[in-house]
Amino acid sequence: MQAFQTGMSKPARPVVRALARNHIVNTTALLMALWLGIALPARASDHGPLDLSMAVEAALARSQALSAQDAAARSAREAAVAAGQRPDPVLRVSLNSLPIEGDNRFSTSAEPMTSKAVSLMQAFPAEGKRQARSQRFEREAEVALATRAQRAASLRRDTAIAWFERHAQEQRVALLRAQLNENRLQLQAAEAATRGGLPAGTSSPSVDWLNARDAVAQTQQALLGAEAGLVNARQALARWTGMAPDRPLGDAPALTPLALSTTGFAPHLQQHPDLVLASARLATAEADAEWARQDRQPDWSAELMFSHRRPRYDNMVSLAMSVPLQWDRAQRQDRVLAARLARADELQAEREERAREALAETERWLAAWRAGLEQLALIDRERLPWARQRVDLAQATYRGGNARLGDVLAARRTALALEMERVDLHLSTARLWARLAYLLPDDAPRSAEAIDAALNPTETD
Repeated sequence: MQAFQTGMSKPARPVVRALARNHIVNTTALLMALWLGIALPARASDHGPLDLSMAVEAALARSQALSAQDAAARSAREAAVAAGQRPDPVLRVSLNSLPIEGDNRFSTSAEPMTSKAVSLMQAFPAEGKRQARSQRFEREAEVALATRAQRAASLRRDTAIAWFERHAQEQRVALLRAQLNENRLQLQAAEAATRGGLPAGTSSPSVDWLNARDAVAQTQQALLGAEAGLVNARQALARWTGMAPDRPLGDAPALTPLALSTTGFAPHLQQHPDLVLASARLATAEADAEWARQDRQPDWSAELMFSHRRPRYDNMVSLAMSVPLQWDRAQRQDRVLAARLARADELQAEREERAREALAETERWLAAWRAGLEQLALIDRERLPWARQRVDLAQATYRGGNARLGDVLAARRTALALEMERVDLHLSTARLWARLAYLLPDDAPRSAEAIDAALNPTETD
């Protein structure tokens, strides 16, 4: 290298040095790229495709509404333990019959009636009453858990619908971009025909050019709206999952496997989250009524008092029993019981009405879902192949000079409209599928470790 440099002119040496520096920089960049290429697969699991089940698990893991209901259940259970206990005893210290006039005023030992007393009082509510109070809060805990199950089912359904909506919007954008590329190619051909004065079908080249340019503009306008909708769909899904909005989606699941499609919904009616919650609220109302029924029996109290009168007089002990006099039970305790029984009747009637509504609603969803699958099959089997054949035939006829460019554009618009119709139909069917697939609560909730493993799978050899 040194001998080579001595044979060069001085102006050439800086060029060689620059080439050497560039070689070092390029080598360093290559090494960094190789290192990143090795390191990237280890992180691919963190940024891989987001499939539907992973999105649902992520939404469940980050939901604060579910944590709130867990806390409500714990609160009610703690209150249930406290409600089943006897009241705390009452300790009282008193100075009785202290004279305030005469020669013995304010003397604690001159008057025989004066005493210093210490008493302990305890209320003894009946065992049935304490159990009724405890059961009331246990039922409240069940309401919290039923509410949690209902919110979890709604969360899974809404997340799945948001995933399908983003998937559909990405399909719309892809279709419009492909259509825009085809229209631009057609516009280029029309421009070439216009400049060269070549015949273009049965219409003039300028008319074909105007039609092609209008088709490009219309597709661009539709694409702008679809891209804006895609941004919104990505943000809507990220709101549930907490993941990056631009994380790619995995493959859409099949919309066919459903347990309800073979058995119907009637055997699973009692598992409906709304009915489970309604049953829990009804049980709470019945516990309230039982509490009111037990409250019709008064609580007895006992008090033991020690009176100190020494040194001049003897000490004394007193024992007292007390009980409330329910002199107007028909207008008080019985009225409270009647009110709570009426509340239980109200919730029972509401639950029956919701059961009828849920059964009819779910059967409608099943019918619409089956119809959607049949329509999708018809589009894929017949309408889409025909639409594509019409496009091919129009293009072939146009190239042969026997058709206008407008006929080709119209055939493409028809095919694109059919593709969009299929995307919309698939989305509506997917919404129904999500409502049915995530209607019933998950019988086996997954642990935090299982959720983390599902969200961040590790590669195996």
